[in-house]
Amino acid sequence: MDFVHFLSSHMLDPSIGGKRLYQTVVEQAIHAETCGYAGVGIPEHHLVNILLIPSPLQMAVKIAAHTQRLKLVTSICQLPIRDMRVFAGEVVQAQALCDGRLMLGVGKGAFGFETGRLDVPMDETKARFDEALQVLEALLTREEVSWQGQHYNFAPLTIMPRPEDPVPLMLGVMAPPAIEAAAAKGYHVQTTPLSATHGVLEGQVDAFYRGRASNPDSKSQLYLQRGVFLVNSKAEQQRMVDFAHRYYGSFDNVFGGPGIVDKGIIRPLPRSQTAEELGQNILICEKNEMIDRLAHYAEIGIDEVIVTSIFGQDQRATLDMMSAFSAEVMPHLKPLKRKI
Repeated sequence: MDFVHFLSSHMLDPSIGGKRLYQTVVEQAIHAETCGYAGVGIPEHHLVNILLIPSPLQMAVKIAAHTQRLKLVTSICQLPIRDMRVFAGEVVQAQALCDGRLMLGVGKGAFGFETGRLDVPMDETKARFDEALQVLEALLTREEVSWQGQHYNFAPLTIMPRPEDPVPLMLGVMAPPAIEAAAAKGYHVQTTPLSATHGVLEGQVDAFYRGRASNPDSKSQLYLQRGVFLVNSKAEQQRMVDFAHRYYGSFDNVFGGPGIVDKGIIRPLPRSQTAEELGQNILICEKNEMIDRLAHYAEIGIDEVIVTSIFGQDQRATLDMMSAFSAEVMPHLKPLKRKI
């Protein structure tokens, strides 16, 4: 099992500014390579102060210039808010500039506030995504493409330059039926239970393997995003759980919530899930418990864990945790694979 460090990119204090924000992101990516992470996950969000990377491909190119081997996973690029005729060319350019290290994770978007302000109502995102994905794959694999559909209608064209390296595609999906369908079609899958219970996670994993079993030729892999933070004491554990609980108060507001945003700053809202319940679900724990819980992830078939470990702590705490996780936890888990 491998690990991908998720570049959460939160601007919880807007006074830090974009320059410092993105310096910390690049610094984390460089440190991830030093620590032996397999890659970094690059989110995409707009108009809000969490997960704030408006151009994940641009960030991937920047990180590629400062690293040698890291896999650069977009996590995820939102297709419904883009024109695939432009985006396909940007993907080819990014893959060339990333020396073939790009893994293109795509999805329909998650924040109704965001897509709505960009004139794509949330209830339209799935239909738009389904067609956009077909258009994107056609543009990346065929030289001359024309299209007549609900959202795209265009005469024959060829994106330039043509792809020279394969661009692996990963679909970001959460609902078990969608996970099963994506795996059955041979796509890599990224999913997450967010702050939900381990049972929800196991349902997502089971759906992936049902889908993959229906396609004998599939070589798809499962990436699972989860809150993970290695601590050294019960006091530190409680402090980090409290950080995470406050962060989810903002996340829930825009993910299925009312979308109350004040000049770009998401208003934290009270949560129905207590901090204690959250702490039982995500992996904020000491070394032995961390190893045991992640070993179970490997056993049930999670190929790579996208480690979300930024909840509002300072940069030094993040880098120190990455170092400790690399030294104390990763060596026990990298050799582990799914038990058939």
